[in-house]
Amino acid sequence: MVGEFGARVVLDVGCGTGTFACLLAGRGVEVVGVDPAAASLEVARGKEFADRVRWVEGDATGLPPLAVDLATMTGNVAQVFLTDEEWAATLAGVRGALRAGGRFVFETRDPARQAWLEWTPERTRVQAEIPGVGGVETWCELTAVELPFVSFRHTYVFASDGAVLTSDSTLRFRSRVEVEESLVVAGFVVDEVRDAPDRPGREFVFVARRP
Repeated sequence: MVGEFGARVVLDVGCGTGTFACLLAGRGVEVVGVDPAAASLEVARGKEFADRVRWVEGDATGLPPLAVDLATMTGNVAQVFLTDEEWAATLAGVRGALRAGGRFVFETRDPARQAWLEWTPERTRVQAEIPGVGGVETWCELTAVELPFVSFRHTYVFASDGAVLTSDSTLRFRSRVEVEESLVVAGFVVDEVRDAPDRPGREFVFVARRP
């Protein structure tokens, strides 16, 4: 989609460990990656093409002056904003970073598909070998469903010393109509809502534009 829209300057909101931002940078796109997690950005800075990315620790509400062609938000980052106020502030920040005519592209899970029913240890258990770390086993388990909020826990077990780490998270599942209305209120035009090619029928891919 970056190529489709001819975007030369991209803002990657919630860039995490920088996989997508570095991929774009390697293709000659000017990228600004923003994330509130300093540890994630530290990992990102060690990746190939990271020196071509402008990394910003923070969130979309405190961005430096920008005028980007395209803003992206991948990995269902849109669902981490639990309150209407947080979501509205994020949309305002993204809109302010876009040039006139610039687009905002992001995806969010379709709540009707009830993706959380698959968040069980049996379905999510993975064993991996991490260079410099050794074997790591991880799984996810559902802890609460109080729609529109769904909470879950990731568990990580390290074979080298038996250490166990857990990470608790909560996501908000917004309907397509709810997201579209919030975009309009924030001053966007919703050009289209696409299906996710890698997960057909499971997610809404929003393409919004700053007029």
